[in-house]
Amino acid sequence: MSVQKEILLLRRDFGGLVILFVMPLVLIITITLIQNATFKTISDNKIPVLLVDNDQGAIAKTVKENLDKSGAFSIVTQIDNQNLTETSAQEAVFKGKYQLAIIIPEKLSIDLQAKVDQNVNKILSGFGLEDSTKIQKQEVSISQKEVRLYFDPATQMTFKNGVKSAIDKMISQIETQSIYKTFQDQLGEGDEPIFDQKSFITFKEIVPKVNDKEILPNSVQHNVPAWSLFAIFFIVVPLSINIVKEKGQGTQIRLITNPVPYSLIIAGKTATYLLICMIQFLLMVAVGIYVFPYLNLPILDVSGKMILMIIVALFSGLAAIGFGILLGTVAKTQEQSAPFGATSVVILAAIGGVWVPVFAMPKIMQFVSHISPMNWGLNAFYDVLLRNGSLADILPEISCLLLFFITTITIAILYDKKKRAV
Repeated sequence: MSVQKEILLLRRDFGGLVILFVMPLVLIITITLIQNATFKTISDNKIPVLLVDNDQGAIAKTVKENLDKSGAFSIVTQIDNQNLTETSAQEAVFKGKYQLAIIIPEKLSIDLQAKVDQNVNKILSGFGLEDSTKIQKQEVSISQKEVRLYFDPATQMTFKNGVKSAIDKMISQIETQSIYKTFQDQLGEGDEPIFDQKSFITFKEIVPKVNDKEILPNSVQHNVPAWSLFAIFFIVVPLSINIVKEKGQGTQIRLITNPVPYSLIIAGKTATYLLICMIQFLLMVAVGIYVFPYLNLPILDVSGKMILMIIVALFSGLAAIGFGILLGTVAKTQEQSAPFGATSVVILAAIGGVWVPVFAMPKIMQFVSHISPMNWGLNAFYDVLLRNGSLADILPEISCLLLFFITTITIAILYDKKKRAV
């Protein structure tokens, strides 16, 4: 009968029920579409880059070729059919029309080769290998060259650092190749390269595999569990409001006059809202599997993982319900429960890693994130979806979620008992 009463209350608040199910679906689709570009391969989403070539030499040509080969950028050399200058490129970037402009200085190729020639001649002369037939020229001072980068002021620091690192590596390779070539020319070894110019040290990323298939992260694998947790915990708001309503309308008084313990009333609420949590979760998973492919988003792969995901969602739902019941028991008015419930869920989501990855947070916030039930649930989902974890791997997280539920329910029962005794 307690479950039936809760269902009846929810049916009467049809608008709130629709929000509970529709809002999370709209949220997960919107956020995933927005974030998907950051998880795509770079070649699928090229960034237009302004390039001002004042060099017109071999280095500028190599820079262009490497930018094209990277697949990350599309080179723009004209705006409104006008050739770019450093001034016009700077103005366009600082106004936010483009994220990046690269300015290659004049005589970069010529001066680099001259500087390399000077250095190589010094080395060879130290070994007595210089060409005695050549007329010794007075060494000319060659000023240092700089490739200037202009970034949109709103550009994230990670993007800036990534671009600067890539360009620095590119220029270093060009310098190294020039040195090798100059040595070879000075030693008169012909056209066949005598130096191995391939990089001796390379990098290879090793990713986990399941059935010889690499597990590559994408936006769906993050957003479905993250926003499912957010939706599950958002039931704190209607649950706490209903409890406060019962106290205000006198329903709770009529209930406690019956020979029924408060724990049984709580059990009815737990069963009802746990069912809602599971429906929310299954709807979110269904969107990830059946709707996302039609939006050109990656499909959510849950093969062999669905049972573990349901277990995580079940315990996450219990934690959310325990928090909602505690809030509704303590709050005296709807004005207390609704704003506090919504704000606390947002805070738990923020510190739990739903919006910003925990590793990107300051040290103090990384420590604080461990107190968020959403962090426990999210880590458990990651163990299942991305780390190919088993039940033993998620046992610590679901144990914490269960302990959180037991603790909040115990406090709610003790508080209600003390309040009735007074």
